[in-house]
Amino acid sequence: MKKQYLFFFSLMVLFLSLAGCSNSELPKNTGEDKQEGAGEKKVELTISAAASLQDALTEIEARFEKEHPNVLINFNFGASGSLQQQISQGAPADLFFSAAEDKFDKLVNDGLIEEKNGIDLVGNELVLVVPKGSKIKSFHDLTEADKLSIGTPESVPAGKYAKESLEKMDIWNNIEEKVVYAKDVRQVLTYVETNNVDAGIVYKTDALISEKVNIVNTAEENTHDPIIYPLGVIKDTSHPEEAKLFYDYLQNEKSKDIFKEYGFKGLK
Repeated sequence: MKKQYLFFFSLMVLFLSLAGCSNSELPKNTGEDKQEGAGEKKVELTISAAASLQDALTEIEARFEKEHPNVLINFNFGASGSLQQQISQGAPADLFFSAAEDKFDKLVNDGLIEEKNGIDLVGNELVLVVPKGSKIKSFHDLTEADKLSIGTPESVPAGKYAKESLEKMDIWNNIEEKVVYAKDVRQVLTYVETNNVDAGIVYKTDALISEKVNIVNTAEENTHDPIIYPLGVIKDTSHPEEAKLFYDYLQNEKSKDIFKEYGFKGLK
């Protein structure tokens, strides 16, 4: 019996050993194969946009990413002229949202944005802002100011429009020496909020977000070029489908309502 028992025990050990070797050679199904690809890989988009769009776009971004969790939006806010130069020099971007048509048209003419992938989306107004309690009530009162701030006209569209308006109103020559130039409209607004200047000329949308300034005058539309914000997809985007998705999303009714809430004008 003892020999028989040892014989069967040896056979069992041999069988288990062979089974173990066989199983070790088979691929293990840990569920990783099923999990791989189950969640979509996140795509990151870079949107170069005018500084004046910051608050509206941040709210739209939150809605978009909630509806499209596989797409992550990164904003590069700044003066439209500076952003245009960055893109022209090869800086990565998937969309360009400019505060001026000429900066946008430069990229179209250079073949960096296809005309069919661009649209004039919203408009804006130019306003004069002053610190609370200021005696300045109109553009013509600027001759009494010690310092006035506008964006640098060569790179900041709001500064270009401001200079055009002041020239049209025959004020520019009298106040040019008092002008403090800023890198974008948000910096102009900050100068006014902190009382570093007596007045500033910014977009209405920027003025509305500040509780530290008063809007005392609005520039007539015939004193400057139309303030139009073109939007377009960069031709060499690495993510054309996702870029087009956000491009279309910015044009839907929800997004239009948000732009209006922040003071932007719709275009006919």
